Amino acid sequence: MHLFRVDQELVSNPLADVEGEVWCQLDGLGISPRGRIAITAGSRGIANIVRITKAAGDWLRDRGAEPFLVPCMGSHNGATAEGQRAMVESLGLTEAATGMEIRSDMGVVKIGTVASGDVWMDRHCFESDGVLVLNRVKLHTGFAGSVQSGLTKMMVVGMGKIRSAETFHSASNPQMKDMLLEMGALLVGSGKIFAGLAILEDGFDRTAELHAVAAGDILAREPALLARHLDYFPALPCDELGVLVVGEIGKTFSGTGMDTNVIGRRGVVGCEDLERPRIRVIAALALSAASQGNAIGVGLADFITRELREAIDERKTFLNVFTTGEMRRMAIPCTLEDDREVVEKIRARFGDRGWMFIPNTLHLGTLYCTGDVAGGLRNHPRCRVSETPVPIEFDRGKLRLFSGTDRSAETAG
Repeated sequence: MHLFRVDQELVSNPLADVEGEVWCQLDGLGISPRGRIAITAGSRGIANIVRITKAAGDWLRDRGAEPFLVPCMGSHNGATAEGQRAMVESLGLTEAATGMEIRSDMGVVKIGTVASGDVWMDRHCFESDGVLVLNRVKLHTGFAGSVQSGLTKMMVVGMGKIRSAETFHSASNPQMKDMLLEMGALLVGSGKIFAGLAILEDGFDRTAELHAVAAGDILAREPALLARHLDYFPALPCDELGVLVVGEIGKTFSGTGMDTNVIGRRGVVGCEDLERPRIRVIAALALSAASQGNAIGVGLADFITRELREAIDERKTFLNVFTTGEMRRMAIPCTLEDDREVVEKIRARFGDRGWMFIPNTLHLGTLYCTGDVAGGLRNHPRCRVSETPVPIEFDRGKLRLFSGTDRSAETAG
């Protein structure tokens, strides 16, 4: 099998002065922070997260406040204080790097009750003099709506730890968009939120825009921020594929390991998959080391390697998936020995047409595909297709397109 390299001309808009923009945006709030201000932390895969978070802390300290970090990760990383602190530190958000203390605790305080259940807040956030909600705004992997992943979801699910995560995920996916707004309004109304700092990333996973939002404006501003995100969102350049091979999955790249908006599969019982893209077979080759064993979304694949299966921490994965209630997302697919056997077995059964290879579902600037797919992309306005094919090669059973321990390393930068 020979493959053609395809480079996508995704939207590139890297922010030149990240720290300066953080200060400029926070200055624009016209609000004087006072006392102890908690900054939310924990979302993975955000570019410049350490620089952005440290700059926010520096701004708060310069204004006389006392900032500190709080892991806000719902049920992730084992739903323990130690596990969530370790995850935050693995993102580079250490006390040494940010100049701020990390206060990690699974204790929560009940804020109130909505139609679907109780709403909770991390006790350190509740006991602070205000919370700066910091998060990236993007499409959610399980539901659609005017507000999806972003500041509101960080307040509702992240700050509420496993208690609010269970409340939120007890709803059916079509109801989640309304529930998110209902629970978010209660949290904003608590008076505990100081402000929000929203991050938008371009098509190459780089910081593109920062937006400081007053607490009372968060729910009203998020739909416009989500619309801006859609202008940047990277996607596959075709709607029909026979086989998609994904080099790595993991929380590093998406809350569901593989972004459902990229692969077209939600893995949610009673909820139809997306209309496009339509992919017959999906293979996943490895689990990102930064995911620390959480393999949520592995069940969205049809084939995996032994390497990926053995990297799964079943307890962490179970807690995350069980909280969402979508158990299909951790079902173990057909497991083959290595990358070579995965490719060979799929070729033998499904043929060698309609193939595409990507490093992960977040970094789609460079991908590889078979000649029939490449031919259809030569006139695509977003794609540059190489003229010369390259043979598919393996090194000790591993696909050389994704060489190295961290298979995303060659595209993550």
